[in-house]
Amino acid sequence: MRIPHVSLLSFIFCYCFWIHHSVYYTGVSAQIVEDQQQSLLKLKNSLKFKTNKSTKLVSWNPSVDFCKWRGVACDEERQVTGLDLSGESIYGEFDNSSTLFTLQNLQILNLSDNNFSSEIPSGFNKLKNLTYLNLSHAGFVGQIPTEISYLARLVTLDISSVSYLYGQPLKLENIDLQMLVQNLTMLRQLYMDGVIVTTQGNKWSNALFKLVNLQELSMSNCNLSGPLDPSLTRLQYLSIIRLDLNNFSSPVPETFANFTNLTTLHLSSCELTGTFPEKIFQVATLSVVDLSFNYHLYGSLLEFPLNSPLQTLIVSGTNFSGGIPPSINNLGQLSILDLSNCHFNGTLPSSMSRLRELTYLDLSFNDFTGQIPSLNMSKNLTHLDFTRNGFTGSITYHFGGLRNLLQIDLQDNFLDGSLPSSLFSLPLLRSIRLSNNNFQDQLNKYSNISSSKLEVLDLSENDLNGSIPTDIFQLRSLNVLELSSNKLNGTLKLDVIHRLENLTTLGLSHNHLSIDTNFADVGLISSIPNMKIVQLASCNLTEFPSFLRNQSKITTLDLSSNNIQGSIPTWIWQLNSLVQLNLSHNLLSNLEGPVQNSSSNLSLLDLHDNHLQGKLQIFPVHATYLDYSSNNFSFTIPSDIGNFLSSTIFLSLSKNNLSGNIPQSLCSSSVLLVLDFSYNHLNGKIPECLTQSERLVVLNLQHNKFHGSIPDKFPVSCVLRTLDLNSNLLWGSIPKSLANCTSLEVLDLGNNQVDDGFPCFLKTISTLRVMVLRGNKFHGHVGCPYSNSTWYMLQIVDLSFNNFSGVLPKNCFKTWKAMMLDEDDDGSKFNHIGSQVLMFGGIYYQDSVTLTSKGLQMEFVKILTFLTSVDFSSNNFEGTIPEELMNFTRLHLLNLSDNALAGHIPSSIGNLKQLESLDLSSNHFDGEIPTQLANLNFLSYLNVSSNRLVGKIPVGNQLQTFDASSFVGNAELCGAPLIKNCSNETYGLPTSPHARPCTFGWNIIRVELGFVFGLALVIGPLLFWKQWRQWYWKRVDLILCRVFPQLNLEYESSGGHCYQVLRWRH
Repeated sequence: MRIPHVSLLSFIFCYCFWIHHSVYYTGVSAQIVEDQQQSLLKLKNSLKFKTNKSTKLVSWNPSVDFCKWRGVACDEERQVTGLDLSGESIYGEFDNSSTLFTLQNLQILNLSDNNFSSEIPSGFNKLKNLTYLNLSHAGFVGQIPTEISYLARLVTLDISSVSYLYGQPLKLENIDLQMLVQNLTMLRQLYMDGVIVTTQGNKWSNALFKLVNLQELSMSNCNLSGPLDPSLTRLQYLSIIRLDLNNFSSPVPETFANFTNLTTLHLSSCELTGTFPEKIFQVATLSVVDLSFNYHLYGSLLEFPLNSPLQTLIVSGTNFSGGIPPSINNLGQLSILDLSNCHFNGTLPSSMSRLRELTYLDLSFNDFTGQIPSLNMSKNLTHLDFTRNGFTGSITYHFGGLRNLLQIDLQDNFLDGSLPSSLFSLPLLRSIRLSNNNFQDQLNKYSNISSSKLEVLDLSENDLNGSIPTDIFQLRSLNVLELSSNKLNGTLKLDVIHRLENLTTLGLSHNHLSIDTNFADVGLISSIPNMKIVQLASCNLTEFPSFLRNQSKITTLDLSSNNIQGSIPTWIWQLNSLVQLNLSHNLLSNLEGPVQNSSSNLSLLDLHDNHLQGKLQIFPVHATYLDYSSNNFSFTIPSDIGNFLSSTIFLSLSKNNLSGNIPQSLCSSSVLLVLDFSYNHLNGKIPECLTQSERLVVLNLQHNKFHGSIPDKFPVSCVLRTLDLNSNLLWGSIPKSLANCTSLEVLDLGNNQVDDGFPCFLKTISTLRVMVLRGNKFHGHVGCPYSNSTWYMLQIVDLSFNNFSGVLPKNCFKTWKAMMLDEDDDGSKFNHIGSQVLMFGGIYYQDSVTLTSKGLQMEFVKILTFLTSVDFSSNNFEGTIPEELMNFTRLHLLNLSDNALAGHIPSSIGNLKQLESLDLSSNHFDGEIPTQLANLNFLSYLNVSSNRLVGKIPVGNQLQTFDASSFVGNAELCGAPLIKNCSNETYGLPTSPHARPCTFGWNIIRVELGFVFGLALVIGPLLFWKQWRQWYWKRVDLILCRVFPQLNLEYESSGGHCYQVLRWRH
């Protein structure tokens, strides 16, 4: 067959063309490959990185095929398509000149976890084939470039950042979120955590609607605002939503239950409100829910669906309430359950014991009650926290099978019985905290305890007794040993702690222990571990433990409530790490030598209730809490004292012998919250700057000699809660600016010379609990008839020894709600009135008040919030007792004596079931004593003497136990305990005309006349001869002082006059 000439020529031409181009493309391809290798090497040389931490860049070697370099991925044509330089410790700038942008076939680029410290280059728009871009936590700062939005093929974009922590956040300002994602329609994963987004309202969610394929959205801490848009469900493929740490301030839309693919929902710390939709818990695919720290989010756990895939449920720090449903066991895959800091209550369902996959269980700070179910089937459990609930019962056999348990915390419950010995045999357990329960019995001896890995053992505040077993000191890994506030006894030689090489905290306070700090082997002192916290309060110590001298790292030392005598050693001030020192309630008398180089870190110093004397030398420059009260210090306050108190929050020098004025420099302490100079001999005027303070919470200057008027300088921003000026020489009126102190709880101006009317202008202070105005010159009517305000928290009112007049203020009584017992209130709230001093230190200032109780002046150092008292005695009140007063069903002390009150004692006085002391003496009450008075079972003091009461004293549980003096001065009152017997006559009416006439015995009359005449010879001069009267009573006082050594003659000023008075010394 003959081949045509044209066809042959065509074949030859095509063959040559193919050969030519094959050679050409092979050459070009080889050139491209070589160029890419050179680009990678140039990239490596241009980057700064730490070679000792690099595992990829440091291994790039030109002699090795670059496609085999770590972090480099190539396709079949040896084009670089993937580059992973994450975690290479790269630092320094990274800009558009980088050879990275010549690798235009890149599809995957990961530069995460580095520290470029520069803006994201705009050159990323050259990498148009990118489907995966990860720039997270790479140290990029500033604006996100528009060019990122040109990468239309992106499936995953991660630009998460923590640069905001260093003040240079990554921001989306020049372009908004909509511009960034408008071309990224193929995006399935978007991670922007920590990027500051300026888009406001729900515009940010509208911007995402073009991302119809989006499956994972993570925009935590992006400065997003609400409300959460219900239409987010248009993104129907979303399976992961992480929007933590934003400020939505809105409810969670119920439409979120329509996310049929939802697996993860993170909305922690988003200021969510309203009620969380229960249907969301029913989503069939949901495995992780975190709603924590949304304090205004309400909700409950109802029923969980069968075979739910839920693995993590966190609602801590919310307002979720109710109980845990029995269907909790439907969560067969549940691993993490955190319901802490909520309002859950009720008992735990027994079905919880079937949660086999649990690893983390936290139910702390709730109101759960009842017994704890056994958790032995949860063999993977590592963390268990039931702190601050109301759990009861024994836990002896509950945790023996938890071989993986690392931490157990059951503090602040009502658990009892013996401590479970099985806890000490758990091989991995690091921490046991069982403090503040009712565990009893002795600490047992534990076998194989030396192999334990236990680091924390806190059994404080229980009822444990017996001696401390020496086995505990075989716990070689122990860091914290806290056994304080139990009933442990015996003698413990402290040298045993040298075995605990890692011990940092030792707490043995408030037991019945005697601690022997003498070391049999002095050489062991050097082997005592360097502890940070040592608490040996109430341990019968008589001297400072010598081993403390070498504790250079100690931060907290408590040796209070011991019998340590003598001097405070100089070395204690040279413990440079010391932050808290408590030596209160000892017998210390002085300081050993001059105090120099005291620890600059000392923040809390408590020396109160010792016998320290002389001039006070210790004012640590950084101290926040200084208590020198109840000592014998005697000095004038230094004029420059304020220079040493720049950090002081609490300062008490009460019950010493201070004299002189309060210097102005004291006001330069700008952070001072509590100032207590009570019970001293200070004089002069109260500095105006003290009342001008906008920080001072407590000002207590009672029992001094301050004079003048109270400065009328209280600022509008006044935060004062306690103002106590009792027993000074103050005059004038109550300052009107005191009404600015709208947080005032305690006002005590008693025993001064204040001349004013009833302080109605203080009615706007709704927080007032204690008002003491006794022993002044107050006058006029009590009550505020034209005011609708109320002191509904008022619980102690003392207006005694003034010149008040008129009727008792029944309209005021209607508003004093704290005096009235609620139906569901048993009145047993044993909280104290006081001010928190250190918000995070748990230190409070406790107020005190002196009241007339049971006929005696008594000081209540801690004012219980349930203690209620009304004292209107020694005034000029008239009229009857109003029925409104009989509604004070919480009242404990009532004193209306020495007035001009009249009428019958109301029978409704039987309503005052809590009454302990009642004084109605020296009034004009008439009629019979109501029988209801006999039913007041708590009444331990009664005085109705000097009235016009008639009839028989009612027979009851209490009345016959009182002394006859309680009833004297009522001429027509009879019956026990009075000597006068009751007959059938009607008291106050004329006797029958048929009654037998009386005959007089003149012999008796003569004796009586002689007695009266003789008495007149003595009484007459006392009444009319001043010099004789003064001489007579002075002799009587001296005789009484000799008979009763406890009596002491003192001088007291009142009304501008000086009087000699007898006082009983304590």
